[in-house]
Amino acid sequence: MSVAKRDKIRVVLAEDQAMVLGALAALLEMEDDIEVVARAGSGDEALRMVQQTRPDVFITDIEMPTLTGLEVAAELKRRGVPVRVIILTTFARAGYLRRALDAGASGYLLKDMPAEQLAEAVRRVHRGLRVIDPQLAAEAWTDEADPLTERERQVLRLAGEGKASSDIATELNLSEGTVRNYLSEAISKLGAANRVEAARIARAKGWL
Repeated sequence: MSVAKRDKIRVVLAEDQAMVLGALAALLEMEDDIEVVARAGSGDEALRMVQQTRPDVFITDIEMPTLTGLEVAAELKRRGVPVRVIILTTFARAGYLRRALDAGASGYLLKDMPAEQLAEAVRRVHRGLRVIDPQLAAEAWTDEADPLTERERQVLRLAGEGKASSDIATELNLSEGTVRNYLSEAISKLGAANRVEAARIARAKGWL
């Protein structure tokens, strides 16, 4: 029996790889009780689409242009947008999972899971349940805590992309001195020799 459109679980998808985005949408659209109402290829577009369409569930990758999926989730939480978030990623890192939960995500799933499990995860999250990769769930609370502040993370991520302090200052509307201070704090916290090593360490632990 088909489900009436008004009863369908409304979903927004965010993924920067067009082929993957199309495949995910096609997979979910095969389900009678799920409707993909919007697709986004970047973080800022995803944020805009969720606010415009007000879906029940928002599924997002982590690494995307402009804003990461974790940053979008955190911003939706800050704005009080009533949507349940599922992070769907290749990153099996406890640090990312902890940040996702802090951002209010209800699900954290890996892209190598069986395809049929995604639709069921959407249904479970829609019902108010939490769906998390079980191995990561166990690791998340025994792993080292993230020492970085959100601003240190932003500055270090841009530094890791090879941007100069002056460019980072312009992008984040900070002074160069403030940027250098944030980088110095991040390098010290991570026990790194320089900004490049600090970014590498933080990324490996799922803190960027």
